[in-house]
Amino acid sequence: MSEKESRVERARRELVLRALAAGVLGSAPLGAVRAQPLGQVPGPLPAGRSIYELRGPVMVNGRPATLTTPIGSGALVETGSGGTVSFVVGADAFLLRERSRMQMSGTSSTLVSLLRLTTGALLSVFGTGRKRVETGTATIGIRGTGLYLEAEPERSYVCVCYGATDVATADDPAVQEAIVSTHHDAPRYVLGPKEKRRIIPAPFVNHSDLELMLLENLVGRTTPFSLFDESYGSQRRY
Repeated sequence: MSEKESRVERARRELVLRALAAGVLGSAPLGAVRAQPLGQVPGPLPAGRSIYELRGPVMVNGRPATLTTPIGSGALVETGSGGTVSFVVGADAFLLRERSRMQMSGTSSTLVSLLRLTTGALLSVFGTGRKRVETGTATIGIRGTGLYLEAEPERSYVCVCYGATDVATADDPAVQEAIVSTHHDAPRYVLGPKEKRRIIPAPFVNHSDLELMLLENLVGRTTPFSLFDESYGSQRRY
């Protein structure tokens, strides 16, 4: 992408964000919202439906997924190259990016209590109640949180988009940090046991306020921050 095209894309995204925040958009697929600013904000899914959007290869419990595939709290969800899926389980909503593997478990079909991201990237928004999220190097205790994760063999990226979490290393719970975030305030890398410093500051990368807003809309909520707040700066959103 050229520098000029990059500037145009940033300006277009900013316009979409402001239109969403003002409530002037209606209901269009996520891809359509990204492609044209005159779509509408999605709302809660119809009863019995779990998946909002699906692109490319996506497997649920070892079988190819369609828009009508149900996803419960005990599901294994996997995406291949070019595959993404956004879906809802109870009061939680998820956007699983390509080449990712996520196993959930819960106390009922609609209540996720534990989530394991083995590989790949996940953006999620959670309802109230305590939950635990695990990667190869990190354990995250959450409650009513927006969270973005990237899982690699020797490193995890953790951005608490908003809410309160306790981030710890997977092999040693004593190495931990309590994070309270209003708006992407403290991204972290959680490193493997070979490193002396295990939890270190990280940049803001690879997820956006628009995606968080869309996920919260799928479960009938809104983000706790204002998209009109200029104090954060538009560059942090992208």
